[in-house]
Amino acid sequence: MGFSLAGRRIGRDAAPFVIAEMSGNHNQSLERALQIVDAAAAAGAHALKIQTYTPDTMTIAAPQREFSIEDPASLWKGRSFHDLYKEAQTPWEWHAPIFERCRQHGMVGFSSPFDDTAVDFLESLDVPCYKIASFENIHLPLIEKVAKTGKPVILSTGMATVAELDEAVRTARAAGCKDLVLLKCTSTYPATPLDSNLLTIPHLRDLFGCEVGLSDHTMGVGVAVGAVALGAVVVEKHFTLRRADGGVDSAFSLEPAELQSLVTETERAWQALGAVHYGPTEAERKSLAYRRSVYVVADVKAGEPFTPQNLRIIRPGHGLAPKYQAVALGKKATRDVVRGTPLSWDLIG
Repeated sequence: MGFSLAGRRIGRDAAPFVIAEMSGNHNQSLERALQIVDAAAAAGAHALKIQTYTPDTMTIAAPQREFSIEDPASLWKGRSFHDLYKEAQTPWEWHAPIFERCRQHGMVGFSSPFDDTAVDFLESLDVPCYKIASFENIHLPLIEKVAKTGKPVILSTGMATVAELDEAVRTARAAGCKDLVLLKCTSTYPATPLDSNLLTIPHLRDLFGCEVGLSDHTMGVGVAVGAVALGAVVVEKHFTLRRADGGVDSAFSLEPAELQSLVTETERAWQALGAVHYGPTEAERKSLAYRRSVYVVADVKAGEPFTPQNLRIIRPGHGLAPKYQAVALGKKATRDVVRGTPLSWDLIG
């Protein structure tokens, strides 16, 4: 099910593909946006993602309450959708320099489009892949438009029912998408580990026959590491230079040292998966000597019996296995045995 994206393998046979999501953390400064690209590259991220929309392609400026965020627990309570998207948007003229800076660092630069015009614009920049945001996973016309490009599609699953995901996946595949990754996502900001339900990851993989990853809005890196242990091949986290700088997404974004830890620890988790294996690994073989085994712990003359006083289970492991002590007790030594000799079958008469 794996595939190659801009020369990098995406699949369970490769280390997790880590995406730093800039979103609105540029705080309307191109200089800061490019600094975020630099910092993501320095932290070891494999890709940097932005978002392509304008306030008017997302919504309308209108006085009705439904065009504002009323949830008292929201980071953006009281903001109108239009004003929030105006602050968070990445100006389209910034896309080319941001993607060019990504290329200079050897990173994949791509975006989440939110309407047809965004897809057309991103195609003009020849992006290598597309991301469908959770809030757009029911936008089947957009999914079809993106899939028709023939490029890999990464689709977040936040809020979607199985039926909705089935429609999205069928739409993408029918439109020509061959390389698809579903990202388990909890669409709250920030999200909590309790709401992450990572056991969905292998279920998604089995259900839809594609690679699966994680779009993570929790704090820290623990949830992402757990996701990799369950088979996630992509990890996406929001990223900023400093949370203290503020911005629409800063509260749930990683800082550079945290992103570096994410890259390191998710790769360690992937390396640790290995395969189903029992018995000593090659690296463990030297340690077999430090197990217990049966040793002669007092001088024994030929013909004398082995007793609990002259035969003990101790380290190292060069003698017979501990289970054979009972077999040897009461038996006679076949020859003189000095203290410190590992017990072997030829010593037992």
